Amino acid sequence: MAVSDGPLKGVKVLDLSRILAGPTCTQLLGDLGASVIKIENPATGGDDTRQWGPPYVEDSEGNRSDLSAYFMAANRNKKSVAIDITRPDGQAEIKRLAGHADILIENFKPGGLAKYGLDYASLSPDLPGLVYCSISGYGQTGPNASKPGYDLMAQGYGGIMSLTGDPEGAPMKVGVGISDVMCGMYATVGILAALRHRDQTGQGQQIDLALVDSQVAWLINEGVNYLTSGDVPQRRGNGHPNIVPYDVYETADGHVILAVGNDSQFRRLCDFIDLPGLADDARFATNPARLEHRDALNAVLRPAVQSHQTQTVIAQLEARKIPVGPVQTMDQVFATDQVAAREMQIDMQADPGEVQLIGNPLKLSRTPVTYRTAPPVFGADTQGVLSAENPFDD
Repeated sequence: MAVSDGPLKGVKVLDLSRILAGPTCTQLLGDLGASVIKIENPATGGDDTRQWGPPYVEDSEGNRSDLSAYFMAANRNKKSVAIDITRPDGQAEIKRLAGHADILIENFKPGGLAKYGLDYASLSPDLPGLVYCSISGYGQTGPNASKPGYDLMAQGYGGIMSLTGDPEGAPMKVGVGISDVMCGMYATVGILAALRHRDQTGQGQQIDLALVDSQVAWLINEGVNYLTSGDVPQRRGNGHPNIVPYDVYETADGHVILAVGNDSQFRRLCDFIDLPGLADDARFATNPARLEHRDALNAVLRPAVQSHQTQTVIAQLEARKIPVGPVQTMDQVFATDQVAAREMQIDMQADPGEVQLIGNPLKLSRTPVTYRTAPPVFGADTQGVLSAENPFDD
């Protein structure tokens, strides 16, 4: 297959989003073959995340570029075009580009684009087939619609921080902007569904997606645990609310993850720690019993695991077919043969020089993802796109 091919080849995306949720979505669409034009504000030097460093990519002479690591995480396979949408000529250019696009994605505050005539209500009469995705903190409706939304606030408002961290410590956010990332994933799903509808009917539509809504949606079992029982879930550190033992355990030289999903696995674990009678103890014989007596079990299990080296625990439990794994640092992650085999680290040639990026996890047997262009420096494609008769052509 040619390098420019992909399952979304021919799909044209006009990206008015910035930071992480929207760019995560448009990078994924780009990896799948879509042509993406990213609009950036010349008054601010482009996407906010261009300034969210260090680290930055440097050229061969050690000069810093505007490619921060944060920006590069979500902006490959895109063209960067500098347009000031506050100016009439800028608004006209956006409308022209939208006329060529299948998808427009934006993350302005609700109503923020209406004053420029670039909201869905303004564009849709002339562009009835346009799929228009709006991402905001709280959505286009509701009492909080006018409030701004960032990942940290979404994690707090949406409940995940109340579940994360040490039981005796403060509420804790997840270590990366996971609310933004998951919102971008929901946006991708919604856009592809709307494209399917558009291709069948000719009708575009607006997708109203809230950062907080997506955060609430991925509370998953803990959210439904509360709705079912009425009991407010508590922080358990790395422990699982419904499975024991399913936690991080200290070893003689580090830490190891145990994920014992059923009673037969627990019995084999007891064999490894040389306490076979533990599996016959009524307090621990079944998972519901282990949940009820979590602390008593851990009082026995933690010192038993701590008496072994990490690699011994992993090797012995893998031999017994018990789910087990290491807790790796970033250098260890990207040094693994598994990451190499799955092509989860990729090298690309950017304007300042070679950059290393995280690969796409999708492995499609007939239409694989492609990495066509590295994250662009600000405004790199402005002249070419604005002067082109077909601006989305590669």
